[in-house]
Amino acid sequence: MSDQETLEVYNAKAGEYAELTSNDAYGADFTAFLKNVDAGGRILDLGCGPGHFAKLMAQAGFEVDATDASVEMVKLASAHDGVTARCKTFDQLNATDHYDGVFANFSLLHARRDAVEGHIEQIVRALKSDGVFHIAMKAGIGEKRDRIGRKYSYFSADELEDMLTQTGLTIIYRNQGTDKGMDGSMADWVSLQGRKQ
Repeated sequence: MSDQETLEVYNAKAGEYAELTSNDAYGADFTAFLKNVDAGGRILDLGCGPGHFAKLMAQAGFEVDATDASVEMVKLASAHDGVTARCKTFDQLNATDHYDGVFANFSLLHARRDAVEGHIEQIVRALKSDGVFHIAMKAGIGEKRDRIGRKYSYFSADELEDMLTQTGLTIIYRNQGTDKGMDGSMADWVSLQGRKQ
């Protein structure tokens, strides 16, 4: 289930978040993901936010499904040409062998910590053979809320890598860094991409 307080923050600050993240889609992680997914394939942008990534996926010739639990984020994402955005939670994903890529960029960090592994297992089921899963999370331990009320689940790079490999993915990309979030605080993060065999 989605955390209502987190959703309320995103609904209230959708425009501010869209402005803050407007250049995120031009980084190394996204570039690597597009290269790793079969050209013209179907991608799920899981937790798409305002749709910056989904828009560029569509422009690059991919078929794009985008979902987010925030109604206001879905409105912003739906405004982009070529993007089909729907209001859905992580636990509503029930596809099997359907996607060439699943992109969960700083989205699963809002799921309950004890639910993340199950979400990853379902994502892997939704991938076709040779499909690619991208995940980016804030690095750390436990669960807590940030300064503006969003709930986060934190994982170490090793924990995330273990979860991906235990579901049958082969790690093909790793990255980490530190960035300022919408609440103004600096946070460490880790991103991984795994390919389904």
